[in-house]
Amino acid sequence: MVSVLVLDTGPAGMIAHPRPNEEFSLWLQNALAAGSIVVLPEIVDYELRRNFKLEIGRGKTSFQQSLKRLDELREVLTFLPIDSQIMLSAAEFWAAARLQHKPTGDPKELDGDAILAAQALQVEGIVVTTNVGHLELFVEAKTWQEIKQEIQ
Repeated sequence: MVSVLVLDTGPAGMIAHPRPNEEFSLWLQNALAAGSIVVLPEIVDYELRRNFKLEIGRGKTSFQQSLKRLDELREVLTFLPIDSQIMLSAAEFWAAARLQHKPTGDPKELDGDAILAAQALQVEGIVVTTNVGHLELFVEAKTWQEIKQEIQ
């Protein structure tokens, strides 16, 4: 069974961080070897990239390597750009969460979780996250440890 796994910012950051998480890196390799399609959504790339550039601007040169890793992830994984349909779906998710009194962020924020959920919905993927609570309002979301048990 081929599954589509959509990385959230936390897990993607575990690979691109100046000190990558070895256990997660191994999990990712195993998921790809098992035939899973692993997606790097553009909203996740944006969230990581902006933070890496900020840290570089603050003089933390180790984040140059993080930018390089992020660029490599765009090539190795399935990169999913944002389009108008995704933004329309994200607006629906954003409003629905607030109507249910379950906002995923400040009302003035863009709300990356709603955009991520819309991207995951577009590819019928499971979001791999460290914050299942915000995303499961919209789409299927699991921690990588949960998925690790399913892959084995």
